[in-house]
Amino acid sequence: MAQPEPPFRRLARTPTLWILGAVVVFFGVLSLVQRPETAEEINLSQFWAFLEDGRIRNAELLEGDQVVHGELTDGTEYVVTYTVDLADDIANELRQADVPVQATSQKPNDLVQLLYYVLPILLLAGLLLWMMNRAQGGSGRVMQFGRSRHKTVGKDQPKTTFKDVAGVDEAIEELEEVKEYLQHPSKFQAMGAKIPRGVLLFGPPGTGKTLLARAVAGEAGVPFYSISGSDFVEMFVGVGAARVRDLFEQAKASAPAIVFVDEIDAVGRHRGAGLGGGHDEREQTLNQLLVEMDGFDQRSTVILMAATNRPDILDPALLRPGRFDRQIVVDRPDLEGRKAILHIHAKGKPLDPAVDLDILARRTPGFTGADLANVINEAALLAARRSKKTITMREVEEAVDRVMAGPERKSRVMSEQERRLIAYHEGGHAMVAHVLPNTDEVHKITVIPRGRALGYTLTLPEQDKFMMTREELRDELAMLMGGRVAEEIIAGDISTGAGNDIERATKIARQMVTEHGMSDAIGPRTLGQKQGEVFLGRDWASTPDYSEAVAFEIDQEISRLIDEAHDVALEILSQHRERLDELAALLLQKETLDRDEVEAFFKAVEKRAPRAPEVRSAGLAVSRTEMFPPPDAPGPLRR
Repeated sequence: MAQPEPPFRRLARTPTLWILGAVVVFFGVLSLVQRPETAEEINLSQFWAFLEDGRIRNAELLEGDQVVHGELTDGTEYVVTYTVDLADDIANELRQADVPVQATSQKPNDLVQLLYYVLPILLLAGLLLWMMNRAQGGSGRVMQFGRSRHKTVGKDQPKTTFKDVAGVDEAIEELEEVKEYLQHPSKFQAMGAKIPRGVLLFGPPGTGKTLLARAVAGEAGVPFYSISGSDFVEMFVGVGAARVRDLFEQAKASAPAIVFVDEIDAVGRHRGAGLGGGHDEREQTLNQLLVEMDGFDQRSTVILMAATNRPDILDPALLRPGRFDRQIVVDRPDLEGRKAILHIHAKGKPLDPAVDLDILARRTPGFTGADLANVINEAALLAARRSKKTITMREVEEAVDRVMAGPERKSRVMSEQERRLIAYHEGGHAMVAHVLPNTDEVHKITVIPRGRALGYTLTLPEQDKFMMTREELRDELAMLMGGRVAEEIIAGDISTGAGNDIERATKIARQMVTEHGMSDAIGPRTLGQKQGEVFLGRDWASTPDYSEAVAFEIDQEISRLIDEAHDVALEILSQHRERLDELAALLLQKETLDRDEVEAFFKAVEKRAPRAPEVRSAGLAVSRTEMFPPPDAPGPLRR
């Protein structure tokens, strides 16, 4: 075990001790050069007595230091200090006693003057070197700005393999080829094949891009150099490019190897995107990265892997063949992928035999691998907090709710009128969702505040959906309006509780009209250019490319879709008003209804038959991923 470092040695490495030492030396030298070493120091009383006795042979007034220095009749040197108001009296008394007097206006000593100029410069230089040393991570790193700050995973360290990755089978299949090349490069070179020099992994946050890169290195058994894109760029000009060169030199020296750049958009953003033009530090770093990727030896076995969740803002030169030849999508896992991920994260945890991970996978559509790991961890924390020996389904269900909507807020005090209105609001969502034929089954209803929601209705699809038809979207709009309509029916008024529902309904209706051609009045047209200025990061949703007349027509179609959804919800809730009252009363009593209780309640409520399909123009199916961008809190909640 390493011995702790002595406190004095730690202090000696800080600038405080050195600065104090320099100040002490400065004032020490100053005192030595300003005071005669052999002079005897006397006080004013002794001086006046010596003057009356005629023992003072001569005197010199040093005006700067307010000191009288001279020689006594016996040859002894003396020095006496006086105050400013006594200067004239001392001079007059010395003249009256016929003592030779000399007044000297002091000139600074050459050594003192040198210290005045040199010492502050030395102190500032030492402080700057110390700050640079701290900025570079400690002693021994001063002036090593050009060295790469990567982390290395060697062959002898714990390996991550493809067995540790689940839910991204297509990405693993693509990366198997990279692994094969790193293990047996001669097999590919004999056929004249060129392995991709760069592999770009892109997808939403938390889907396992970094884990995939480590798995490739672990499977191939080669050194793995990992660095973040932001580690290249420093406040000093030219440092980023120097670090890129150093990183690739080290990787080539230990080839075959993998260089992994996480969040490459920090350095690979589209050039010309800043106010610095083409000469700012980030763009110089990107230029050097492009040169290094192009300068690979044809037989080099160094492969660059990078990850980002913003591929749309990367520079085109970075994405061309010869640099990032292969671009792999690492998307959110499907149902089977979520099951596999949950089984991986459940290893080593004491799960109760009644815990069904298949149900948990169905409950978590849209969750990433990081979300699922968080769910299992939250369940373990809840079980430990309750002093249980195993993790039961109750903890797992509550963990999903915590991740999706936040912790319960049972301490929030609400009036009975508010609780009743919330119960009818959530009951309206659930009733409309059950009756309509193209909606997902209701899984859970609760009126307990959780996160920012006062209550929510959870619906779950029987299987993952990647396409949605117009009828499904119309039913989705009606379900969203169900809470607002229930408030109108029961209270004769409306509240702010439906704000989120209206926002989502308006967004879906606008996308149906402007993006997916689901309006008969406007037809199959895409309205609005979905691109922004590069220097703004392409963050603007769209720019209008249509006339004001078309804009008016778009607004009319959006209003029509929402009004139709409102009327459908009103018809359903008016028809089943008695069951709505019973559902609200049950929610006020139990606060939360799970899947079995919901199914038992709706068993007597008849579900509508699907509407007969109308003859419409082709191309009505729309991608679910385009229709519904991944929300901040994944999961189909109706608040």
